[in-house]
Amino acid sequence: MTTLLLVLNFFVTIALIGVILIQRSEGGGLGIGSSQGMGSFMTGRGTANLLTRTTAVLAGVFMVLCLLLAVLNRGAATNTGSDILAQPAPAPVAHTPSATAPTTTAPAPAPAAPPKQ
Repeated sequence: MTTLLLVLNFFVTIALIGVILIQRSEGGGLGIGSSQGMGSFMTGRGTANLLTRTTAVLAGVFMVLCLLLAVLNRGAATNTGSDILAQPAPAPVAHTPSATAPTTTAPAPAPAAPPKQ
């Protein structure tokens, strides 16, 4: 059931993105929503109304699907024990240099020379 709802939610999301992108905005959008792109099928105002209503319906379906998925999966995480905050932090590993590795120390800075008069 969850897989079916996830797939349906994915398709609704893709459709919602597509409908939003073809709407004509102040900047022009993709320009598909204008009357030149649609020919004599619909006027510019009719296309805008259709796209607005389609966006509203898809947004409502998207919200309902998300709420359904949340309700169906609300107890799934408590039984798995995969909470990363409940696990103890790993102990820090102490780094000890090996006997074969050469130890280098930074040279001490040279003392400043007294100013000449």
